Amino acid sequence: MKVLVTGVGGFVGGHVVDFLAARCPAAEVFGIVRRGGGDALRSRGVTVLNADLEDGPATEAAIDHVRPDRIIHLAGQSSVHRSWENPAATLRTNVHGLLNVLEALRRRSLTPRVLVVGSAEEYGAVQAERLPVVERTRLQPASPYAVSKVAQAYLARQYFLSHGVPVVCTRTFHHTGPGRGEVFAESSFARQIAEIEAGRQPAVISVGNLDAVRDFTDVRDVVRAYWLLLEKGRAGETYNVCSGRGIAIGDVLQELLDVSGVQIEVRRDPERMRPSDIPAIIGNPKKLRDATGWTPDIPLRQTLADLLAHWRRQTRATATPASPPARV
Repeated sequence: MKVLVTGVGGFVGGHVVDFLAARCPAAEVFGIVRRGGGDALRSRGVTVLNADLEDGPATEAAIDHVRPDRIIHLAGQSSVHRSWENPAATLRTNVHGLLNVLEALRRRSLTPRVLVVGSAEEYGAVQAERLPVVERTRLQPASPYAVSKVAQAYLARQYFLSHGVPVVCTRTFHHTGPGRGEVFAESSFARQIAEIEAGRQPAVISVGNLDAVRDFTDVRDVVRAYWLLLEKGRAGETYNVCSGRGIAIGDVLQELLDVSGVQIEVRRDPERMRPSDIPAIIGNPKKLRDATGWTPDIPLRQTLADLLAHWRRQTRATATPASPPARV
């Protein structure tokens, strides 16, 4: 079986590669990256193809070369914050990139199972009495990023209905773990804590909105859900990928501080606030569970401990630590 992973060089892509190596060792794994990272991926058994998904002919050539049995579409701009800074690039990358993938399949008469990863941001602000949200909840995208993910899902469904491409979509809620980019709150916290532990910055951590409530799942559980949906999900359908439990960002920070054990002052930074922030979003995973039997296995505290351990390794690799602060 040939599995093609777009955006294989990203956070989730790396965990997909690990999952396939452990659970599907016979699979041939191909990855599309725009640039860089090829040597590291090849050392992990990935056949790397360099292509910009905004380039239709290059995308078609890559897909025709592989002729995959499964596609996991991860490539795109994944930061809400960055989407405010450059909405045009976010829409171009996310929507046009997926369009080129689907058009390549149509033009080459290929029908692999395709997973298109969406986001809980598509739901926007939901009234508290309507939480946790189910898939039929009205979509109210509140950022350029969220608009791009809504457009992706409609585009995928159109190609299923019009051309028979067997696409399954997700609305994936917040997921984290080792390797998460520091533009995301919990990873920014973990990086700052690791640098404080190493004596590389004062014992002060800068934060944005700590009151927002999010539904966290370990990325390794999320990747397992993706594979199950590729195998068992119904084409043309969308599934929430989530834990079904909400936790305030401030409580996530406190968990990280408890894992660390260092004494740190917390300061709010207005620069870290979003123009539009959703107060709470929690998902209902029943449709996913009924279709695949999936439930999350990894507790949040373990996820956060692994994330902090990742940043400790990164910190050690980039500088000689000074005297660390006292532990409490």
